[in-house]
Amino acid sequence: MRIGQGFDVHQLVEGRRLVLGGIEIPHDKGLEGHSDGDALLHAVADAILGALGQGDLGRHFPSSDERYRGIASGEILTEVVEKMKEAGLRLANVDATIIAQAPRLAPHQTAMHENLTGLLGTAPERVNVKVTSTDHLGAMGRGEGIASLAIVLLESANG
Repeated sequence: MRIGQGFDVHQLVEGRRLVLGGIEIPHDKGLEGHSDGDALLHAVADAILGALGQGDLGRHFPSSDERYRGIASGEILTEVVEKMKEAGLRLANVDATIIAQAPRLAPHQTAMHENLTGLLGTAPERVNVKVTSTDHLGAMGRGEGIASLAIVLLESANG
């Protein structure tokens, strides 16, 4: 078994779509980033890379590489899942938390969970997506950005 943790945070800015868990969420601002800025998918992908001992997202998908400008984070996660499979591992479970004051994410939680489960190619009970706020404390609480944390446990794909 291998465990990994991931963290990602992006600033909320005008003129961008808000995408979390691969789902577009109605909001007047979106997450700044070289890709679509999906902090949830980035944290999960980073956690898987950590469990594999393969560094972080910046190593595999550098923001200096124009090939990744505007890329959907689902594509990034799909590539990372392939690395996991090539290593002979599968997802035992993932527990992820999105930290945001606004917008209210609870109405989108099920859709994010379903999309993440599909991207990971695993059973729904192996994936948990939580949403929380900081009760108006700090940059997240002022609505300046959105952060995500993820922990994954990988196990042998052979049993």
